[in-house]
Amino acid sequence: MEKIEHKHIKVNGSKLHVAELGSGSTTILFLHGFPEIWYTWRYQMTCVAEAGYRAFAIDFRGYGLSDPKAEPEKTTYADVLSDLLALLDALGLDKVILIAKDFGAFPAYLFTLLHPTRVSGVITLGIVFSPPGPRTFLKLLPEGFYINRWQVPGRAEADFARFDAKTVVRNIYILFSKSELPIAPENQEIMDLVEPSTPLPPWFTEDDLAVYGSLYEKSGFCTALKVPYRSFTEEFNISNPRIDVPAMLIMGEKDYVLKFPGNEDYIRSGKVKHFAPNYEITFLPEGTHFAHEQLPDQVNQLILTFLGKHNL
Repeated sequence: MEKIEHKHIKVNGSKLHVAELGSGSTTILFLHGFPEIWYTWRYQMTCVAEAGYRAFAIDFRGYGLSDPKAEPEKTTYADVLSDLLALLDALGLDKVILIAKDFGAFPAYLFTLLHPTRVSGVITLGIVFSPPGPRTFLKLLPEGFYINRWQVPGRAEADFARFDAKTVVRNIYILFSKSELPIAPENQEIMDLVEPSTPLPPWFTEDDLAVYGSLYEKSGFCTALKVPYRSFTEEFNISNPRIDVPAMLIMGEKDYVLKFPGNEDYIRSGKVKHFAPNYEITFLPEGTHFAHEQLPDQVNQLILTFLGKHNL
């Protein structure tokens, strides 16, 4: 298998880092979450490229090797969506299949709603489709919930600044690999929830952590705290929030996101199919929030089966 190639594509006046593998006629675009980066898709890129697809994985604007905005704290989801459209145009891609994880699911679904002719299918991990709108569940969780904490300007910055980037990523990987919601008591910060002696998850190596650490050392966390955590109130003019292309959610049974208020019922009851009638949902019994890195063979097989079933 050829090696992953790296390039920078100029979009909207800035350089976006793109990793590429494969040379098929059908293109898959992978969108990462946080604290991830393009590298999070290493197993899936190899799998789909070997199956005959062309794979791209990007660093979102202000993440990793992609340029930030001049004022990173003003980055928006609208910027991300504009970058995706400009990237497809720059690469000469009329249509793509989107595969996204964590907050990357939000731009994946928004892009599908706003530009339906450019997307032939969408797969997300860990985040279910819901119509765009305020994330009201946050009001049902305590002040110490990690998202509520990270929405406060300056608080996460001060918390993270006590450590190097590698340690911040390490702590978040450990926290988000658990099935409990990350909630800090009043006298603690989110980083304090992880004991320094806690080992990494067995499927995440020190070498993997070194890659993540070096990329976040370059980019910092300014953009990452703005998008997604401080951009949940952003509004989009979408009159018909319905996903009609083939779509699938892969969800780990041990993913802490299932414990967001109302989330598990929304997924299991089938309410989501009011907005995505062709939605397929697959649960991985041992899967955590990082199922694609934890159980790559299972996730890869689900992806290939879905693509084959829909002739994508």
